[in-house]
Amino acid sequence: MRRQDGDMRLSTDEISAAFADPHWAREFPPVLSVDQAARLVQVPKSTIYDWSSRGLLRGCSRRVGKHLRFFRDRLLRRVLNEGLESDAK
Repeated sequence: MRRQDGDMRLSTDEISAAFADPHWAREFPPVLSVDQAARLVQVPKSTIYDWSSRGLLRGCSRRVGKHLRFFRDRLLRRVLNEGLESDAK
């Protein structure tokens, strides 16, 4: 779906298709570590921790003990489709 600002939103099918290749499915499984999440969205790990602590990734992650894990598809939708400022209010 084309947004008013001219950018394209990723559909669920497009996200799934991007990880249909076995190489990418191994590299970025459905549940990601902080390292994998940072590589996926191409930002430093410190940025991922910052976004998470500020609540900008709410609904994209869960704590597993002391470890932070991210749901790959939700993370991509949040970062690429919704933007991070939507929760900052």
